[in-house]
Amino acid sequence: MYPRDQHPISRAAISDNALKVLYRLRDAGFRSCLVGGGVRDLLLGREPKDFDVATDAHPDDVRRLFRNCRLIGRRFRLAHVTFGREIIEVATFRAPIGAGEEDDGNVELSEDGRILRDNCYGTIEQDAWRRDFTVNALYYDIADYSVLDFTNGVKDLHEGVLRLIGNDPEQRLREDPVRMLRAVRFAAKLGLRLASEVDEALHRHADLLTTAAPARLFDEVLKLFHSGAAVTCLDELERFGLFAMMFPETADCFGHPDTGAGVRAFLVEALNNTDNRIREGLGVHPAFLYAALLWAPVQRAAQARLDAGEEPAAAWQQAASAVLERQVQRVSIPRRFGLVVREIWELQQRLPRSQGARAARLLTHPRFRAGYDFLCLRARAGQADPELCEWWTRFQDSGEARQHEAARPGAGAEESPARSRPRRRRRRKARPAS
Repeated sequence: MYPRDQHPISRAAISDNALKVLYRLRDAGFRSCLVGGGVRDLLLGREPKDFDVATDAHPDDVRRLFRNCRLIGRRFRLAHVTFGREIIEVATFRAPIGAGEEDDGNVELSEDGRILRDNCYGTIEQDAWRRDFTVNALYYDIADYSVLDFTNGVKDLHEGVLRLIGNDPEQRLREDPVRMLRAVRFAAKLGLRLASEVDEALHRHADLLTTAAPARLFDEVLKLFHSGAAVTCLDELERFGLFAMMFPETADCFGHPDTGAGVRAFLVEALNNTDNRIREGLGVHPAFLYAALLWAPVQRAAQARLDAGEEPAAAWQQAASAVLERQVQRVSIPRRFGLVVREIWELQQRLPRSQGARAARLLTHPRFRAGYDFLCLRARAGQADPELCEWWTRFQDSGEARQHEAARPGAGAEESPARSRPRRRRRRKARPAS
């Protein structure tokens, strides 16, 4: 335990809503602690993205204390206490499997050792040993403002090491294969090095990731590539063979001897762009990320159809459908995002072919900006004509009248911009005199 005078955490750095939850649980006679990434980030002098609470109160107890609470989850029963747009997640202390208060019917394992359901409750010490990494098993106790450390997490944090809790990394990864992705993300985001046993376990067991639920992987991919260290995450995912487990067709395109380097250069350009937007406090859209991740497979599939003689529009539509249908078997993509991904890809075919009034109308397309940004990324990566991107940049900045009169590159050609030909006015026949 680290008393208040031996750690830098101040309540002023904790969300007011998180403090409300902590204090109300304490005042109701329950033990309540800030836990996990929020404590870790505060010890590092970082601003936490969110705050999680651990308690000995059961989920139904939490719901009785907070009218703005709802219970979620089957695998782990959690309470979400909502304050406007901020959600404070409250979890009950968990016990090792087989040692909890209410094991009967509350624990379910798959044949390969994955935890499918786990709602057996225990003490705070037991809860710490159930967590994934030592640096995430730190507790800030609101009762006396101390930091509790049962797994030497503070020591690992000071030494810059990311270590799985326990003596059997393989068992921890089998319990939850998504921990491999969390290891990559935390190491990249926090600048930590993986403990040697963790590094070796990830190399040996990358194939376990294929057993994870596609819906969970969708969220984890967003956390990885929206972490602010997206390119580092990509490098590490490839090093361990994890990227190929999630995006097999894209990984296969990376390996092409002639085009692989260009394919990867485009994705790196897109991820650098994402990191820059996050640093500047700008929004990032999940659909844009997935459009970039799957762009190479769509191009390859569309080209195969074009070579077989299919009409271009149909070839691209069928290629997009086929790639997305195969991808969701590994990483789920919600329909609302999949539709936007398709629109971004479709605009890559329309942007080089629009001119005059048609180009002006294209500016009103709800996904124009995303499609234009995607085109410019392709241009920077050498996959599209830079002049085409420059033309659209100028076209957007011109006035409405000039937009209608502006020339489009080559009337459908993707190369050199040329002035559009003015329309000839038809002469009206003279009307006979009455």
